Amino acid sequence: MYILDKENSIANHFLAELREVDIQKDRYRFRRNLERIAELLAYEISKSLYFQQKTIQTPLEKTQVALMHDFPVIVSVLRAGLPFHQGFLNIFDHSDSGFIGAYRKHSDGNDFTIEMGYEALPPLKDRTLILADPMLATGKSLVKALDHITKIARPERIIIAAAIGTPEGVNFITENIKGNNDIYLGSLDRELNEKAYILPGLGDAGDLSYGQKHTN
Repeated sequence: MYILDKENSIANHFLAELREVDIQKDRYRFRRNLERIAELLAYEISKSLYFQQKTIQTPLEKTQVALMHDFPVIVSVLRAGLPFHQGFLNIFDHSDSGFIGAYRKHSDGNDFTIEMGYEALPPLKDRTLILADPMLATGKSLVKALDHITKIARPERIIIAAAIGTPEGVNFITENIKGNNDIYLGSLDRELNEKAYILPGLGDAGDLSYGQKHTN
């Protein structure tokens, strides 16, 4: 598991602005900071991908460079995943994209189930998949999304990427997703509260990005 803020860097500023209640009121800045965290995570992920030596022509001569062999497929969980997705696409600009709609459906008390509402997936067989969701809370929505994805096609490698994660979510994923997979986080937070919200967290990333959603 890779955690971006384990080492001090400019990422600390972006994560702090995502969390700080006065700054996060600026929706554009909130979306841009999600995008920035994704860009930094994409750079770190790129170090673990497969490269091949290629010959290119400069204005003066030919030279050998190591270039990525295959770009990963980026699949994001709607709707908070949209700005996060764009950050990955800014770096992996030749990648195919896919989207999954997964959301919590609350019942009595703090109980909820994960519902799937939408999918648009490119070919995934034998490819590297980055499944991106800004918030890794319980991990249930990501596991359900992956269960659905792997029934359609089996990626060669699965990378889970989130801006904020929890120990509970990480444990749930590692217990329920087998095979060649990795987790990349901007920050690993302390815990979930009784309503399964991340502490210290940052609130609802979808609402902060796009405004409050209507609830029945």
